[in-house]
This record gives sequence, C-alpha cells and structure tokens, in this order.
Amino acid sequence: MPVDRLLPTREAHDLVDLVRHIADKEVAPLADQHEREHRYPDGLFALLAEAGLLGLPYDEGVGGGGQPYEVYLQVLEELAARWAAVAVAVSVHTLAAFPLLHFGTETQRERWAPAVLSGGMVGGYSLSEPQAGSDAAALTCRAERTADGYRVSGSKAWITHGGRADFYALFARTAPGSAGISCFFAPGRCEGLTFGRPEDKMGLNGVPTTTAHWDDVLLTPDRRVGGEGQGLSIAFSALDSGRLGIAACATGLAQCALDAAVAYARERTSFGRRIIDHQGLGFLLADMAAAVDSARAAYLDAARRRDAGRPYTRQASVAKLVATDAAMKVTTDAVQVLGGNGYTREYPVERYMREAKIMQIFEGTNQIQRLVISRQLAGR
Repeated sequence: MPVDRLLPTREAHDLVDLVRHIADKEVAPLADQHEREHRYPDGLFALLAEAGLLGLPYDEGVGGGGQPYEVYLQVLEELAARWAAVAVAVSVHTLAAFPLLHFGTETQRERWAPAVLSGGMVGGYSLSEPQAGSDAAALTCRAERTADGYRVSGSKAWITHGGRADFYALFARTAPGSAGISCFFAPGRCEGLTFGRPEDKMGLNGVPTTTAHWDDVLLTPDRRVGGEGQGLSIAFSALDSGRLGIAACATGLAQCALDAAVAYARERTSFGRRIIDHQGLGFLLADMAAAVDSARAAYLDAARRRDAGRPYTRQASVAKLVATDAAMKVTTDAVQVLGGNGYTREYPVERYMREAKIMQIFEGTNQIQRLVISRQLAGR
C-alpha cells in the first residue's frame, strides 16, 4: 500500500507520484528475475537519469534536481520498496558525486557535474580496501605525484557498481599518516584499471560489487578533488549523507516486507479466522509497523537537520542504526508471518531478509555507528 507521506511542497508530491509510477512500471517487474540470475539491469540507470532521479539533492544550476534531502530520501525509499539493489546503487551514486559537488572547483563542477547528475553517468564510491574497511585511515592504495599528475597503484574493495560505473570517488594515499589521504574523481575505464570477479553475495545481486586493481594508472592533476591530504575529511563528510541514503533504502525494504506480510495475513486463514485477527500475529505485525514508522521518523529528522544547515552527524548514525536494525527485524518477522511459505523462493520475503543483512554492514557497520554516537555523547 502507498505510504501516506507528508511532503513539503506540491512539486515534491508530484515527484514522488512520478517515482512510484516509474518504480512500479520499470523497476519492480525486473527485480525478482534479475536477482535470481545475478543479471544487471541494462538501461535502467539511464532511464532513471532521464527522469532526473540521479541528481535530486544537488543544485539545479549544475544539472541536479534542487530537492531537499527530506524529499530525496523518500524517493530512495520508494525505489527500495520495489528493488533494494537499484535504490542502493542510486544512493551510492549520490555519495560518489558528493566530493565533486561539495569540494570540487568551479571548473571541475562545470566540466563533470552535468553528466554526473543528469547525463547518465553512474558513480561508485571507492574508499574501502581488503585490509581497511571500518579503519579507513589504514588504506594503502597509493597516488604518487609525478610530472604528469598522479600514478595510482593498489586495490580497492567492496565497490558497489564496480566495473560498471562511469566514474569513482577514489581515495588514495599521497603521504604517510591519516592526513596523507587525498580524493580523486577517477574515470571508470582507463589503462591499468581492472576489476575482480563480482562478489557472490547473499543479496543485491542485480548490481555488482567488486574489487578494483589500479596498476600504475595515470590521473591528471585536474582529477584531484580538494587539497592533498583532505581526502579523509571529504570521505567522512560524504558518509554522513550516505548513511541517510542507506537508512532510507532500509526503510523502503522494511516497508515492502511489512506490506507483503500484512497482505498474506489478511488472506490466510487458520482455525476459521484470518491469521491477522489472531492477537499473537496481529501484535507481531503491529511491532513491525512501529519499527518501520520509527525508522522513517529517524531518517527524516536527520534529513531535516541537514536541510536546515544544522549538525547531523549523530542523527545520521542514529538513523542508519535504527533503520537497518529495523529492516533486519521486520524482514525476518515477515518470513515468520508467512511460515513455511516464507522460507521458499515462491514468495519474495526470503529475498528481503537476505537483502536486509548487508544494510547493517555497509556505509559503516552498526558497531561503527554506535561508536560515532557514543563519541558525540562524550563531546569528542
């Protein structure tokens, strides 16, 4: 059932209606089969770009949609309620564009932003490494300054859209220490850049996750975003926004699991009554609904703080933690509501449960979110 959304403008309502139409017609019909076959949705991201959905929270002057985060995140939620992998890829694209749009020079934005936000280019975020996930300061991929620019060597891991993206927000070491990491707007295809075999994942199989290998790749000086050594602060600033994207995706996933469970409970009968009318199951569904509503409220609170220009790091971590834990619980409970049917691939709830797990891990594990929140409370 459609979520009754409280949106700030008539334009926002029209946008969400458009997204629902596109999601129902173009996204939802592909999800199950593409996930089963680990098949990439060729052409779908170009369609989303044509509809203006790949640059919603960025300024219209550079090709974006000019929408507040409060609206953009609810669009992501609608996409995730049809196909989580696609919504996550859109969120990651928005994250990958963040360094260019917020820290790039005017010349860099004029050159690349229109294609990134409305021209169909899709981005990947390349921070993690095989030995450096939560500890981003431990990365070892190097970008050595030369007369021609920077020579990049090393491996990056867990890249959503890896091998398919047109550009990467790449973070590489230009000097020792945590202050020696720099950010680059790197092309998706260039001599010396290769990719590993896509990961064989529990879920989100329609969009690849891969390792990238940079073998003495030349990046021209204009590819560096921000100053040398500014990369880690750029990465963490981007991740505050990225965590809100994942919170919205998790909420959409939880909402569709709740909807599937409610629909099943209204139709299925036991002991002469609909199973939704049995108090034990009705209370379980009520708890699921409360979890979804709480997740949505958490990400919207953080988004509204961001839109108002107020600090929101703690609230972003709270939203990511609450929403992804809720998604894991709600999808698991949805399988329980369907009983044996829920454990089969005839019904989608088993896929929702598999997809929910990664939400607790990427864009900073939920243990890292607790660390961020506790440090904020301690005044650090």
